[in-house]
Amino acid sequence: MLMRKGLFLKLLDRVEKTGNKLPDPLTLFFLFSLIVVVLSGVFAFMGLSATHPDGRLIAVQNLLSVEGIRRMLTEAVRNFTSFPPLGMVLVTMIGIGVAERSGLITAALKRLVTAVPASLLTATLVFSGVMSSMAADAGYVVLTPLGAVLFASIGRHPLAGLAAAFAGVSGGFSANLLLTSLDPLLAGLSTSAAQLVAPDYVVQPTANYYFMIASVFMLTIVGTWVNTRLVEPRLGKWKQPADFEAVNLDGKLSAAEKRGLWGSGITFIGALALIAILLLPENGFFRHEGNAKVFYESLVIQIMAVFLVAGIVYGIISKTIKSDKDVAKMMGDSLSTMGGYIVLAFIASQFVAYFNWSNLGVILAINGAEFLKGIGATGIPLLIGFILVSCGLNLFIGSASAKWAVMAPVFVPMFMMMGYSPELTQSAYRIGDSVTNIITPLLPYFPVILFFAKRYDPKIGLGTLISSMLPYSICFLIAWLIMFAAWIGLGIPLGPGVQNFVTLPN
Repeated sequence: MLMRKGLFLKLLDRVEKTGNKLPDPLTLFFLFSLIVVVLSGVFAFMGLSATHPDGRLIAVQNLLSVEGIRRMLTEAVRNFTSFPPLGMVLVTMIGIGVAERSGLITAALKRLVTAVPASLLTATLVFSGVMSSMAADAGYVVLTPLGAVLFASIGRHPLAGLAAAFAGVSGGFSANLLLTSLDPLLAGLSTSAAQLVAPDYVVQPTANYYFMIASVFMLTIVGTWVNTRLVEPRLGKWKQPADFEAVNLDGKLSAAEKRGLWGSGITFIGALALIAILLLPENGFFRHEGNAKVFYESLVIQIMAVFLVAGIVYGIISKTIKSDKDVAKMMGDSLSTMGGYIVLAFIASQFVAYFNWSNLGVILAINGAEFLKGIGATGIPLLIGFILVSCGLNLFIGSASAKWAVMAPVFVPMFMMMGYSPELTQSAYRIGDSVTNIITPLLPYFPVILFFAKRYDPKIGLGTLISSMLPYSICFLIAWLIMFAAWIGLGIPLGPGVQNFVTLPN
């Protein structure tokens, strides 16, 4: 066991050393962009194409053509301004900046440290990360930096706190105790695919609910063990930069801080109550045509507003905010630290756009699906192979819905013919779609995480971050595969009213 552990740590050291030799992420995304453009020209010349499950022929689009070059020039600004993480990060940071600089976040972390036993802090962070998927992608922006702040303030390595939160947010994105926006999205695609062979079949948003509830606790336990036994010991003692000002969570809350926390807490509860009133009724403000699309599409603004108002209330009560000028300065100071990320986001947005325009990702997904379909495996080995293919594709295509839109029409009918229900196939896909999020630089939020990490170690490279996240990815995958196989073997329903196996009429 010690030998294996030694070999594994040597592997992580090798990954870190190799990864840190890579260029700066800004340069790396620039090179990725160039590679995609060149490959699009080469593969288009070769006539590379694939047949989409709906019958369309998907060919590689040549970005080196006159039309391709014109498109890259004319849509560069649009690529940047429509880059999803950019708007989320900047808008959310407006509210978080006020909450942080008013003292609310520091006071709340003090309260957390005193309320939660030290032995449960890591588990609390991982669990919160997994649960953050109810707020879509906000966990990347809100929870990962807080994890680093929390660990740094109590003398633990901040990158271990960031890694624990990131593992929960990204590696556990599919799991939750509640239904999230991902559930109806995937269920709709699964329904369309199932109806190719069973016209009346409907996959409900609750299709994987029981399995994903159990996954929350499994991921929390595994993530806590990985952080405590592998990641944090390997990172060692943190060498604090000379100009770094750590948040001090020692000592009791002052009377002003307590009053401010009470005021902001009441404000937060009131905001949640207001959101519930606008969301829960059938004709609620946040509902449109029977769904909660308006709620999810306005979630970033809601999060920003809650942090902003709670921060202002705290600041007024605790006397850290004396006028509107203080609030304006806090907002400006918060965004002034984001310059490096904004530049990186510009280059990353071009890469993502080029990759999508070229159709290389779709063709890769189609060929991956056809490969697995043709290897002739059956039973559990086939399902494990399917999960591994999903893991591999996730390294290149971050969007869960984009991959499933291609894979579902192939695998859902194929597995139904073999007796596996669409719900079971969907749950297997969700495992593969989650566990490699945390190790791919092509994840749109990866630059965000690296930006937060550089606050604590300006010299950190991709290698350090990837080698820190790799143990989570491997252990999450192994634990989830075991749990999935046991779930099927024991015949436990994946969700309410779900049959894991189906028999199609002749």
